[in-house]
Amino acid sequence: MNYATIGTSMITEHFIEAAAESGQLTLKAIYSRDLEKATRFANQYEVKLVFNQLDELASCEEIEVVYIASPNSIHYEQAIFLMEHGKHIICEKPMFTSMKEWEKAFETARKNNVFLFEAMRTIHTPNFKLLKDKIDCVGPIRNVNLQYMKYSSRYDQYLEGEVPNIFSAEFAGGALVDLGVYPLYMAIALFGEPESSVYVPVMLKSGVDGGGTLVLKYNDFVCTILCSKITDSYGSNEILGEKGNLIFPGSGTVEKIEFIDRETKVCEPFSAAQTDKDMVYEIEVFTDIIKTGDQERYEELTNLSGLVLNIMEEARKKCGIIFGPDKS
Repeated sequence: MNYATIGTSMITEHFIEAAAESGQLTLKAIYSRDLEKATRFANQYEVKLVFNQLDELASCEEIEVVYIASPNSIHYEQAIFLMEHGKHIICEKPMFTSMKEWEKAFETARKNNVFLFEAMRTIHTPNFKLLKDKIDCVGPIRNVNLQYMKYSSRYDQYLEGEVPNIFSAEFAGGALVDLGVYPLYMAIALFGEPESSVYVPVMLKSGVDGGGTLVLKYNDFVCTILCSKITDSYGSNEILGEKGNLIFPGSGTVEKIEFIDRETKVCEPFSAAQTDKDMVYEIEVFTDIIKTGDQERYEELTNLSGLVLNIMEEARKKCGIIFGPDKS
């Protein structure tokens, strides 16, 4: 299938590389509101079609799928417009800022007989699937600690008086939606919907969270999620059960897993073969759903996306984090 990209950042480069490795998508066009930037980016990949007008991209019959990696606050309007013109959408996380947008977008997808996916590479990787298979070995779960804390280079710009999009409430930024979404997705994919949740943010003057702690309450255990764009962490994630613990670094991607038996203290490592270009796995899933029309798998991913967004929206609004799109 032929696809176009919206956005010219590093994440778009990673997607393009993974798409090429998958062999499922062929890059045909680049879109950016800045035509010069779009042209430079297209030249890197020897792409001839370049757009800076969304209606021109939407009307291009060569394009079947559009990958959206623009600022969070404009995902919705771009996705809606393109789906109304018959394009399948793969949208970077967080896909939308509110459940109101989410519901309208998926309704638009259904009406136009297209598919809408949230790009969340973690849950599609072989090692995440292995982690899910190994959970029973810990016995009854009592605590879960997940984290994604990475100091952003753009925070230096913020400290110098600028307000980059990722630290802007107007552009729907902040730590929870940018990094916390990874471990939150992981938690919901592993354990399902929690009974309740509460978020304690570290607020910045720009009106967004620089970091924070999200607590998910389940029937028999608590899952604590730490996220930050203003500090680094070198700790691991851990699922603690009565029979032992599963330990694994990283929530953006799961690379290796260790099980420590509570009684014997023996550490058993697990890992699956996995490419460094780990976006390839989500691409394979999405394109297979489009080609086969697998509605059961599609609904599973759709519902997961809705649960995650609902928790994030409620959490941030309770803390007074109001995004630009919330005001419209």
